[in-house]
Amino acid sequence: MKIAIIAGEASGDLHGSNLMKAFHALQKDIFFIGIGGDRMLAQGLKSIRHISQTNFMGFWEVAKNIRIIRKMMKDTQDMLLKERPDALILIDYPGFNLRIAKFAHKHGIKVLYYISPQLWAWKKGRIKIIEQYVDKMYVIIPFEQDFYKKEANLDVEFVGHPLLDALSDFKPNPDFLQTYQLTQKPIIALLPGSRKQEIKKMLPIMLSVVDKFPEYQFVIAGAATLDKNYIAQFIPKQISIPIIQGQTYQVLSHAYAAIVKSGTSTLETALFNVPEVVVYKGSWLSYQIGKRLINKEMIKYIAMVNLIMDKPVVQELIQNELNTENLTHAIQKLAEPAYRETIQKDFQKLRKKLGDIGASERCAKAMLKEILK
Repeated sequence: MKIAIIAGEASGDLHGSNLMKAFHALQKDIFFIGIGGDRMLAQGLKSIRHISQTNFMGFWEVAKNIRIIRKMMKDTQDMLLKERPDALILIDYPGFNLRIAKFAHKHGIKVLYYISPQLWAWKKGRIKIIEQYVDKMYVIIPFEQDFYKKEANLDVEFVGHPLLDALSDFKPNPDFLQTYQLTQKPIIALLPGSRKQEIKKMLPIMLSVVDKFPEYQFVIAGAATLDKNYIAQFIPKQISIPIIQGQTYQVLSHAYAAIVKSGTSTLETALFNVPEVVVYKGSWLSYQIGKRLINKEMIKYIAMVNLIMDKPVVQELIQNELNTENLTHAIQKLAEPAYRETIQKDFQKLRKKLGDIGASERCAKAMLKEILK
């Protein structure tokens, strides 16, 4: 069996690798080809492009890199025509993947979509594209199944959240502090994202509060896909702070609190029961366009934790709100015992909402059944 699979971001690489692993447990002779990162490569992916070359976010950032994106689109289309896979699995990454879905469908390739684009947040019109070109959608957030049933004539299945699988396989390193020469001070983890423009916009502001809290040690959890030197250039010379790459779960498992860029990491941090403040700052143009396109009736928050719980469980600092003064107050608040207890109780409720472990296995079984129809 030959399956094409496309993930364009670090979170997609994680979930894609677990899905591939689950597929191989069900049927060993499956050949995967497509776009992914190191985790998917470790599961046997024949890659036509690494996610380190695909990670663009925001209208202006995409526009600047349009030639690279067009070349990637052409290479992917050529791969699909040459390989003629039994199915194409798309993982989130909607700007690119929805175009590929249309192409694959027109050429008679079955299209399965894992981890829905956040159409309930914005660009709701894209639901017509999914309805027309996707054979089946596998969602990981409970309310998404109801959303699709209400808005589209589409075969949708809720499989649970794969982060629960990733966390169930995780084992903390008892020698973590010693390995990275850390002290016994409580750790505040900085998770600035996996895209260069995110690091550039947000890491300097995150670092601006470090010298205000000598009672803590700050640690940067860097994405494995980023060059360490790129991250290091934003650290002021007077600050000594370690960059630990590709070990986000180890960092979170030892963290007291965290400053987290909006995205999948906010959910990961919550599932590690680490009180957090969620931040986001994009280019002025991208923010202005996004603010006008967002579905304000459906979206009251940017943090996935808050969206799923439908209330402000964690504090959000967005765009101009993300500054040294506000971040300082947010960290002080994260140290208050009553506030921490409230957050952590909500995190436990969040975990229950996300379903049982085994999402990757359930999804692989459902997809295999669909492919063999």
